Amino acid sequence: MSRAEEIVFLFDVDNTLLDNDRVTQDLKDHLVREFGPDNEDRYWEIFEELRAELGYADYLGALQRYRKQNFNEPKLLLMASFLLEYPFADRLYSGSLAALEHVRKWGKTVILSDGDVVFQPRKVQRSGLWHAVEERVLITIHKEQMLEDMQKRFPASHYVMVDDKLRILDAMKKQMGDKLTTVFPRQGHYALDPKNIATYPAADITIERIGDLTRHGLSAFMGNTPDVMYDRAL
Repeated sequence: MSRAEEIVFLFDVDNTLLDNDRVTQDLKDHLVREFGPDNEDRYWEIFEELRAELGYADYLGALQRYRKQNFNEPKLLLMASFLLEYPFADRLYSGSLAALEHVRKWGKTVILSDGDVVFQPRKVQRSGLWHAVEERVLITIHKEQMLEDMQKRFPASHYVMVDDKLRILDAMKKQMGDKLTTVFPRQGHYALDPKNIATYPAADITIERIGDLTRHGLSAFMGNTPDVMYDRAL
């Protein structure tokens, strides 16, 4: 256990720091181009089936299951390379690295992401985020169920969670209460879904894009009156 910090900043990856919707679209285009629309549809059916079973997105696991149904298709071997060698650094949102650097003035930055144990770490590494947070990376199945472990690894008097899913922010807030400030960047299809916005309470801080985080001072993250142009719970 490290020395307790005053504040620790936790960041999701997909559609928070990195445009995962764009990555998914590139994968869809690749599947159609290499395997045709029918096989592309079948891959995503398997992907959603597996996500329902596991509780997180498993791109390589879906590929493995897809291969069982198309064992004689040699191009499938190249699809794994497409995923593992994808230029994730090119899909970072503008301002992502600046946001990490901005809050690092006050406390540690930590990646807290859901995902599998191969593809998700690869994404974090190839995007440059692993280095940007000095290797402080936690990849879990359900981040909202790992808060006790997270606090043991990174003890602090206060935490900030930046995530594009209000469901996750709400679940974490219910467990940690005033010890946590939630930040909701309105990026990606989950964040822009009217149903999600109507279902869950507003985050403590709402921003339109991750780069806007640099316009907030420390007092906003500590639960005090913001010293920036944004209001809490927009």
